[in-house]
Amino acid sequence: MNYDAILVVSFGGPEGHDDVIPFLENVLRGRNVPRERMLAVAEHYYHFDGKSPINQQTRELIAALKDELAQHGPTLPVYWGNRNWHPMLADTLRQMKSDGVRRALAFVTSAYSSYSGCRQYREDIARAQAEIGEGTPQIDKLRVFFNHPGFLEATEDRLKEALVRIPSNARQNVQIVYVAHSIPMSMANTSDYVKQLEEVRRLASQAIEISNDALVYQSRSGAPGQPWLEPDILDYLREVKEKNLASAVVVAPISFISDHMEVLYDLDIEARHLCDELSLPMALAKTVGVHPKFIAMIRELILERTEGVERRALGPLGPRQDVCAEDCCPAPQRPVRPQAAQS
Repeated sequence: MNYDAILVVSFGGPEGHDDVIPFLENVLRGRNVPRERMLAVAEHYYHFDGKSPINQQTRELIAALKDELAQHGPTLPVYWGNRNWHPMLADTLRQMKSDGVRRALAFVTSAYSSYSGCRQYREDIARAQAEIGEGTPQIDKLRVFFNHPGFLEATEDRLKEALVRIPSNARQNVQIVYVAHSIPMSMANTSDYVKQLEEVRRLASQAIEISNDALVYQSRSGAPGQPWLEPDILDYLREVKEKNLASAVVVAPISFISDHMEVLYDLDIEARHLCDELSLPMALAKTVGVHPKFIAMIRELILERTEGVERRALGPLGPRQDVCAEDCCPAPQRPVRPQAAQS
């Protein structure tokens, strides 16, 4: 099929103190998250003067992708729209329409299948298209890529880089602690999110020949009584020390592709501080970011749709389909908060 543009769709993040609360209100709109939790998360951003690294890292990814396409083709313009902060999706689609774009491929900065990692992005694109109305570009989403060789090889390189930062006297039994963003069990139970994370864990550990590993979660944000994926990274690190499960840990945030606020604060500050308290040596693996193998993977995903190149994937799960089933990754049923608690 012929396409005339690429649309990079990211989460978005605040770029100043005054952006933080409006940004978080966008993120949490319609979700059952107590306001005190939102204000606590806001403090994470204020710790860095209200600026998330995600927008700059998305700019760097787009620049790397433009270079890759310029060198190897296809020659297509690259646009950028965010779900939750500027540049907003509707504004970007409006510009694309003005530029004469009729059909575009969307690269979503999420490697896995879940409501929040895939379907919600598609819903946001559809909402932006409806806002613009007649003449809005057709947008087709590229498939999820958790088991694509380019993503896995870049992840493995990041793990190797982190392993050499472990002090030599603590390398006898290093554990790789793979960390993913926690989601509600109601969302996890209706998607392949955990299965796909476990596959990345298995394939990456196998490739770097490490058998001591674990999959844990971070950044839960729901109501206290709502079950989310566990164990939490901080609880697990205490268990590692208490049960002597490892001489040191490499913490690897595999559910993110960039080192944004939830990596910077939750892992590089909170988890590192706890490891210092526990006297547990820790190295934080970088996300894939602009690793050349990852950027080349994005081009390959584009070529799957424009030129029909081979759809590569490692492991038994195979490549994910291009078009999701109608009932794939449904929105979770959110518990209703008592009226008195909504003030």
